[in-house]
Amino acid sequence: MNALGLIKIVLILSSTTIISSLQCNHLPLQQRKIIENSLRLLDKMGKKFPQQCLREKISFRFPTQVLQPWQKETVGVAIEEMLRHIFYIFSKNLTLAAWDGTVLDQFQNGLCLQIEQLEACVIKKHIQHRWSKEVNRLKLKKYFQKIDCFLKDKQLDLCSWEISRAEMRRCLQLIDKMTRKL
Repeated sequence: MNALGLIKIVLILSSTTIISSLQCNHLPLQQRKIIENSLRLLDKMGKKFPQQCLREKISFRFPTQVLQPWQKETVGVAIEEMLRHIFYIFSKNLTLAAWDGTVLDQFQNGLCLQIEQLEACVIKKHIQHRWSKEVNRLKLKKYFQKIDCFLKDKQLDLCSWEISRAEMRRCLQLIDKMTRKL
């Protein structure tokens, strides 16, 4: 390879790094827009909360301490983990949910986009090592396991999905609130 070819490669790599870092500087704004869209899609996905489901409503008690304002990267990892759990829940058998499939697909695609953006910008190796040892990660996992168990216990019926959808709305609102503080 000649010197000119090597210079071209170096210029391409450095411009890619600069563009990537610029995108990461705007991550909170990008995330807010996607979260706002996700909340709209979540509302559009189904109808109003069914009255017959009110008596089944339970509190899952979100562990709010996992979103306390620590370092920007740590919060980013927490948000990424929450989005992964939300995506997992909405990737289950949704036949009894009676939601608009197209809107559900758009919602899932938005979650994937958010996760990809966070993965690209958060310095994962260093932060994940610390995050994985924290009690907060386990609290978050336990919270989403409660929701998952609730869905399984109710055999994925309409009310369990509607209650879970309402809970995921609260999660996205918490993420939105946290992203606004970044």
